[in-house]
Amino acid sequence: MTAIRVINVSSDSFDEQVKQASNYVLVDFWAEWCGPCKMIAPVLEALAAEREDLTVAKVNIDENQNLAVEYAIRSIPSLLLFKDGNVVGQKVGALSKSQLEEFIDSHS
Repeated sequence: MTAIRVINVSSDSFDEQVKQASNYVLVDFWAEWCGPCKMIAPVLEALAAEREDLTVAKVNIDENQNLAVEYAIRSIPSLLLFKDGNVVGQKVGALSKSQLEEFIDSHS
């Protein structure tokens, strides 16, 4: 069984775990109080478990406001897809698994 690659990142670990990663990293900007964020969490976990080429990184915007400002996060959930340290795609809102797969595949 493949290890589930869902990690929690903070301002301190963002560069190492997201920008320096060799595979795709889907960063989920979320908050504890956000209903749609809770709805999308199991979908993200399933994607991370199924895809060898993907890590899901969760950033709590209440605890890491500087990252939310740096990446101009105005609505959550906001999903940024990183490859080789660069943002290659962005989606806002709770998406279905098939929508997320299509989003990731369109950037690979």
